[in-house]
Amino acid sequence: MNQDLKAPRHNLLSPASEAAPDAGRRQFVRGAVALGALGSSALLAGCGGGDDSVDVRFAQGVASGDPLSDRVILWTRVLALDSADKRDIPLRWEVAAEPGFNSLVASGNTVASAASDFTVKVDAAGLQAGTRYWFRFKAYELYSPVGRTKTLPGAAVAQVKLAVFSCSNYPAGYFHAYAEAAKRDDIDAAIHLGDYIYEYGRGGYASAKAASMGREVLPTGEIVALADYRTRYAQYRGDADLQALHASVPMIAVWDDHEIANDAYMSGADNHQPATEGDYAARKAAALQAFHEWMPIRTGSSREQIYRSFNFGNLLALHMLDTRIVGRDQQLDYANYIGAAGFNANAFAADMAKPSRQLLGTTQTTWLQQQLAASSATWQVLGQQVLMGRMNIPAPILFEANNPGTGVSVSAYAAIVAKAQLAPATLTATERAILAQPSIPYNLDAWDGYAVARETVLATARQLNKNLVVLAGDTHNAWASDLQDMAGNQVGVEFATSSVTSPGFEEYLPKENPAVLAGALTQLIGPLEYCDTSRRGFMLLTASAAECRADWVYVSDVFARSYTLTAGAAMKVLPGAGQRKLIKA
Repeated sequence: MNQDLKAPRHNLLSPASEAAPDAGRRQFVRGAVALGALGSSALLAGCGGGDDSVDVRFAQGVASGDPLSDRVILWTRVLALDSADKRDIPLRWEVAAEPGFNSLVASGNTVASAASDFTVKVDAAGLQAGTRYWFRFKAYELYSPVGRTKTLPGAAVAQVKLAVFSCSNYPAGYFHAYAEAAKRDDIDAAIHLGDYIYEYGRGGYASAKAASMGREVLPTGEIVALADYRTRYAQYRGDADLQALHASVPMIAVWDDHEIANDAYMSGADNHQPATEGDYAARKAAALQAFHEWMPIRTGSSREQIYRSFNFGNLLALHMLDTRIVGRDQQLDYANYIGAAGFNANAFAADMAKPSRQLLGTTQTTWLQQQLAASSATWQVLGQQVLMGRMNIPAPILFEANNPGTGVSVSAYAAIVAKAQLAPATLTATERAILAQPSIPYNLDAWDGYAVARETVLATARQLNKNLVVLAGDTHNAWASDLQDMAGNQVGVEFATSSVTSPGFEEYLPKENPAVLAGALTQLIGPLEYCDTSRRGFMLLTASAAECRADWVYVSDVFARSYTLTAGAAMKVLPGAGQRKLIKA
């Protein structure tokens, strides 16, 4: 997301490379307690057992991901208690149809080694479609926590329910959203749309309460090298709530920018300074390697290619996209269009209209078009990072939000609009100038900054007569928008989740009442039907043949261990031409 309304840039000094062993062991115990209810009968079995054995720990629990109808990725990390011991650790993995592991349906052996930070991924095959399984690992005489996973359904399926997450910043609060989703028994898969970790150093973005919560980041500096990214993942995955989510349901994930650096694109990032942080390509390679090591994702021949599809029977086709690394051109910057005469709308419009500006890149765009054309599923769902819906707001509001004192607040603008409607003759010259300024995209880091690329996707869905549903994260706020092309044709809908912890507009626009702000935004932005700009949580997507529905779920407080859960709004869309627009559920 653009630096203006997201995270300030921080360049802290060189990071440490390893979490304290004692802290890791404490996190392991917390994770073990949290996961015990899932049925592990030997969670704390004794270590040792031979001259070649090593005392080990499963400090980051287990995870599963990228489910298909006959297989799923299983993940864990195992470490020697002696941090200096870098020997390979042999592992056995087991999959059972019941939590007691009385009858295994799949098993095998693998090895954890220093080359992959002692993480392991297994593609467990030979499974039955639409079936729940339990899995675990064993190193010497120690069993890992038990995980629960589920394969994708076969052709016939009545309902699919997905839990959708984004923007989980460790020092910004507790991961209550993960904990709540882990408690549910009706979720088929967790979808993470990116910003699973953040790169900033201690004291950086959204860290004001980190020390009091015991959530200061490791390493202490901004993460740049491979060891840094690995340490940050290890800390996040030591969180008991995140472990509980991973142990309860398979995850399908893509990265956004903070897995590398803020406002990343193909060849750089806003939060990367080559003079002090080295070669960007080397940093990106390190970040992507750590991502593939630590996430339960099916890794192919190229770590840069993570776009892929998942078929939930004949009901829902989920196409996970990469809007960050593989094809994105550098973001436009409003500062380049503002001069003594004000905002140069013509120059801005000309640059926005260039057909060469890419977000997905030509290869990924062609792949997506082929996937949409080949799929006969009722719902075509795009799992991707940034807002696709048009979010044009009056320029004075945007400039005020980005640089206080240079524009007007939402409430002040609304008052001027009301005055223009009721008593236009009383408008001052300044007020008339404010109303004369154009409405422009609030976030050039989103699809709004790549208008031609967006038109290509929308045109494909419209021409193929598909029921298009787009999922988005990144902004830390919840949104629901109708997706319309530039000609005004209604093509589909977008459901955007709030953040797990990262702050929303309540931090950037602290003087605005959230309810008033939401009402003003839905009035000012034509396609926008719903927003919540102040609460953290996650989103549930429920698809059936009759409808596709989004329910937003919010937690009351990410800064305290105790909190309450609130059901937010619910919106839905119906299938079929003429019905592909948002209605209240």
